[in-house]
Formats: sequence, structure tokens, C-alpha cells
Amino acid sequence: MSCRRLVLTLAVVMVLGANASTFAAGNAARGKQLSYTCLGCHGIENYKNAYPNYSVPRLGGQNATYIVAALQEYRTGERSHPTMRVQAGSMSDQDMQDIAAYFSSLAVIKPGGNGTGTAPPKVTALCRACHGKDGVGTADQFPTLAGQHEDYLEQALNEYKRGERKNALMSAFAPQLTAEDVIEISEYYSQQTPGLATLPRRLTILSD
Repeated sequence: MSCRRLVLTLAVVMVLGANASTFAAGNAARGKQLSYTCLGCHGIENYKNAYPNYSVPRLGGQNATYIVAALQEYRTGERSHPTMRVQAGSMSDQDMQDIAAYFSSLAVIKPGGNGTGTAPPKVTALCRACHGKDGVGTADQFPTLAGQHEDYLEQALNEYKRGERKNALMSAFAPQLTAEDVIEISEYYSQQTPGLATLPRRLTILSD
């Protein structure tokens, strides 16, 4: 293993250790009640952000811990989307946990699905440790990417590259990606299908 790969692997382990017990289980029933404002965008399949124009991410079945972390990053400004900053700014920590529990409960996601295409080199070198070969997060801290909108994945990766999203791991990985890498990775993960025990009718699969 190269020195760089070793450092990045250790960084992943440190993040896992730091976050393993950060969030308590949320109340999905309460989260369903609170999520009415979320569903105006995330409950409409193929709904698009107005400007810049890209698909709003799918959240059904997404890892709950990741959803909480993302909401907290919007609240603190580590993610720059203005509407999400306003939404997250009005939420308590318990609200976030409950909403995350609700969206996470909408589908059961597991590795071992049927995808298409060959993993680009950067998926093998950089992405797989956290997001898995088939796009299923390897721990609850990491988002599942399988079946996510391709244009949303491109937007998210480019925001990490530009520093508009701030995350310790992604800030190390994203600058290594070329514009072509971003397109290839986004296309690949959007084409993957995770193993599914249940699948909701409308909030189909996932988000970063």
C-alpha cells in the first residue's frame, strides 16, 4: 500500500471511530410528520433544483447518520445551498435525527445488487473504501450513491472540489478528480442497483 493510500485509509478509520456513536436513533413516526416541508422537493420524482439546474437527490433508504451529518453541515454553512441552510437552521438536533430515521426507513438497502458498467479507476482507488464497489455506503456515516441521479452526483463532487462543501475526507479526495473523473464516477454510481429488501413507490433510492 502506498503512503498516500495508507494515510487516506487511516483517515477513514479515524472518522468512523469519531462518529460511530455520535447520533442516537431517531423517531421515524415523528420524522414523518416533520418531513412535510422536505417532501415538497424530495418527494417529487425527477424534481430539479432551479439554479443551478440539477436533480434533487433521492433520500429513501439513505443512511440515517449521513442524513443527520448533512443537515448539520447545512445548518453550520459547511454546505452552501441557501434553501437547505434555511431549512436546517430551523431544525433541532432531535428534529434532524427523527427526519433522518423516517427517510432511512423508506427502503432497506444492502450490498450485492446488480449494476452495469466497469468501475472507473478512481472508484477503485478513492471511492470504494467508503461507498463500496456497488455504491452502498460501507458504514452509516457514508452515503449510499447507487441509483442516485447522475447530475446530482456531478454537482456534489464539483462542490467538494470548489470547497463549497467542506468535509474532512472529501476535501482530501475531491481535488484529485479531473472533470472527466467526476463525469465517469457519477455515471457509474448512478447505474448501480443495490440489493433491496423493500423499495418505496416514490422515494426510490438515495442521496449524497
